[in-house]
Amino acid sequence: MTSPLSGGVDCDLHPAVPHLTSLLPYMNDYWRDQVTTRGMTDLVSQSYPTNSPISSRPDWRPGQGKPGSDLADMQKQALDRFGTAYGICNPLYGVQMVFSEDMQDAFCRALNDWLAKEWLDKDARLRGSIVIPTQSVEKSVAEIERCAADKRFVQVLVLVMGDMPLGKRAYWPIYAAAERLGLTIGIHAGSAYHNPPTSVGWGSYHIEDYVAQATAFQTQLTSLIVEGVFARHPGLKMVMLESGFTWLPAYLWRLHKFWRGIRMETPWVDRAPLEIVRSNIRFSLQPVDAPPDPATLNRLFDHMQSDELLLFSTDYPHWQFDGDAVLPEGISPDLVRKIMIDNPLKTYGRLEFAKETTP
Repeated sequence: MTSPLSGGVDCDLHPAVPHLTSLLPYMNDYWRDQVTTRGMTDLVSQSYPTNSPISSRPDWRPGQGKPGSDLADMQKQALDRFGTAYGICNPLYGVQMVFSEDMQDAFCRALNDWLAKEWLDKDARLRGSIVIPTQSVEKSVAEIERCAADKRFVQVLVLVMGDMPLGKRAYWPIYAAAERLGLTIGIHAGSAYHNPPTSVGWGSYHIEDYVAQATAFQTQLTSLIVEGVFARHPGLKMVMLESGFTWLPAYLWRLHKFWRGIRMETPWVDRAPLEIVRSNIRFSLQPVDAPPDPATLNRLFDHMQSDELLLFSTDYPHWQFDGDAVLPEGISPDLVRKIMIDNPLKTYGRLEFAKETTP
């Protein structure tokens, strides 16, 4: 088994909100009254059904409550177990599915404050992602600026399946704020379910939704590149979280071919797509969607033409591997260090800065 290194950065941990009332202390009187009067109890997305096997490893599933809702469990099962120096928390709570801009904003603010108080304050290894109300770009920028004052927030978190392609210029103020404040943009698997999760409509089964996430990442990556996000914001880093990565070489071959053929319509894309990905895009390790054969995996790494694209992640508490086999077999020690330590520290510029400024 390929062993993890102590001192790594886990880029994808999922602290779970026990229930909506857990956020009430972080809401003002008006929104507390709205939640209680309406009888609202939870905001659970169907991207990760609570009782679905993939939503939690059996040995990480608590006797009571949601998987990932207990800090002591996360410490024992993920942080301590893999010798983690930093763990980046990506709360996947359904606040971004709410249609009301005002309610979505209030719930995102409460979620971010809950994360800081209930998780970041209680373990110095933890860092946070800012969940933003993407229906309102203005409110999203305001929330980024508010939370960025706390240097423990290192990332802005959006879902891969939202209301429109992420390269659209309407979103650019979000990217400008993130770049200015040294924050990474994390694009995570999941959907607001305002649109079907596939390009041909609604499927019948969860597996159709889950497998379709990879094509959504491809669509968003194409949008970000051809719309010119990285020409406008060359210093911005984006991380594809739970995207898989085995699709990347073939996807880039196809994108590069057609960029060369019809690039006259996008003259601002002045670098090859592969160069843009190398400089601005990263991918979380889990889920590893490659065959369990070291030779095949290493051949895939060769096709990726870079050892800087992958970032270590456990995807805790989701079930992506068994036991301690968080790293696939056959990775060289040098690549293990790059994936676990070097690449994440270069991607998340606020990690080391936060070490000296943690309140």
